[in-house]
Amino acid sequence: MKSTLKNVLFLVLLAFLGCKNSSNKTELASLNLLRGDLQLCGNGQFGEVSFSESCNYETRETFNLAIALLHSFEYTEAEKAFVQVLDQDPGCAMAYWGVAMSIYHGLWAPPPSEVLEKGSKLLEVAAKLPKSNKAENYLEAIGAFYQDWQTVDNQTRKERYAQKMKEMYNSNLDDTEVAVFYALALRASAVPTDKTYSIQKEAGKILEALFEKEPNHPGIAHYIIHSYDYPELAELGLSTARRYAEIAPNSAHAQHMPSHIFTRLGLWEESINTNINSASSATCYAESIAPGAHWDEEVHAMGYLVYSYLQTGNNSNAIEQYNYLKSFEKVFPTNFKIAYTASAIPARIAMENKNWEEAAALKLPENLGLSWESFPWEKSILHFTRAMGAIHTKNLSAAENELNILRSFQKELTESNDTYKANQVHIQVKMTEAWFSLAKGKKEEALSTMKMAVEMENKTSKHPVTPGEVVPADELYGDMLMALNKTQEALEIYELNLQKRPNRFNGIYGAAVAAKKSGDKEKASLYFEQLIELAKNSNSTRPEIIEAKRFILQS
Repeated sequence: MKSTLKNVLFLVLLAFLGCKNSSNKTELASLNLLRGDLQLCGNGQFGEVSFSESCNYETRETFNLAIALLHSFEYTEAEKAFVQVLDQDPGCAMAYWGVAMSIYHGLWAPPPSEVLEKGSKLLEVAAKLPKSNKAENYLEAIGAFYQDWQTVDNQTRKERYAQKMKEMYNSNLDDTEVAVFYALALRASAVPTDKTYSIQKEAGKILEALFEKEPNHPGIAHYIIHSYDYPELAELGLSTARRYAEIAPNSAHAQHMPSHIFTRLGLWEESINTNINSASSATCYAESIAPGAHWDEEVHAMGYLVYSYLQTGNNSNAIEQYNYLKSFEKVFPTNFKIAYTASAIPARIAMENKNWEEAAALKLPENLGLSWESFPWEKSILHFTRAMGAIHTKNLSAAENELNILRSFQKELTESNDTYKANQVHIQVKMTEAWFSLAKGKKEEALSTMKMAVEMENKTSKHPVTPGEVVPADELYGDMLMALNKTQEALEIYELNLQKRPNRFNGIYGAAVAAKKSGDKEKASLYFEQLIELAKNSNSTRPEIIEAKRFILQS
């Protein structure tokens, strides 16, 4: 891009932001617009979009690419593409909208204050530019999210944005992009405690109708997956999941997203394959902009890979991913996705294998440059694992210390009004309290508290960052019933768990052992055969597989 065009944009921005001269750059610098050449791997295939409000004809191709990148949550490169449009057409109000959308991240964690401030300033600039009525509506809609961000909570602002997009949708029923962005805004406004999924179903219905007409649109496919990323709805998104990676083959996130549906349905081999592709694409991107560093999309894919490997009994590949993560010297950006995965991977490996000594000794990774004090929920995963390890190795004083740490995280998140994450930690607290009571011989109290944890978890949807709980409360409840020799009750719980989480390795194994000990040899054989089938391609050395094969041979 030409330096003269950059200077024009700089002067225009200075004027609109009320800066007196070029020496007063502080306010403009706070916008921190991303510039530079786009870093796209492969041949730049990100799907087909045609956006009607894309300003100058000369910038239309770049604008459509920016929209396609935005639809696959390739946020950094989307912002750069919108800024390239601005460099060529400083009066393009919709390019400011595009940057504001690129930093919005509605399905992820609430934006920090500096992002919200940047979005507000971008919209202030756009408000003073000439624009069409439709562009005005787009800007007013996202403006409802950024407006009063200092005093109004994130959920309320998301709902305001969704309402504005609904009004725009009802007035533009023939505009695909309006419908797609409305569906995304609607999905983002859903609260995780609403287990009716009414909002998600409504968004999915809109998108499915669009997908029939535009089967190569990346946003439609992407947001269908997000709308149905729940055990109760996942089957509705399977055909789309298998299509999305083909629509945007050069997007790391598009390669990863199908695994959200595959994970819900227990399709582990498909999840493994799509996340291998995602990690490869993410590595290509990282090498192009920060050689030697690792992008958060690669780390995110690794988290899903480890989960899938463990469900096929493939410890060696899961541990290989963990060792690879420990070799990282630099990651970017240092956000909650990386923090979650860095904590969850070692926790899953220890917990899935019931390696309690390893669980009790886990430590937070120090090689990733994370400020762990900023991530209490993510840290809680590791401390919950340490607590369970301490309980099972009969170190109750250590377990009590870990329990107190979990309670402090719950309090911190509650006081910061992060209700969802506070509830997630509360579930961990209850599970830990339950097993702590069992270790002290308080059997009825243990069962009552564990049942409470199950009920709490059943009322809460999973966060998009995670393939699933580190260990489901249902499974731990089943394990507790087995420890108390309540085998028939345990079998019922394991089977309920498998309805929500099909093909989980420990869920199937738990059901098999519970059936065997309950005297139901036929059902035990059924579950042991499922376990063997699950691990048939993994060369698994897990003792559960050996036990399953021995049982089948003796049957």
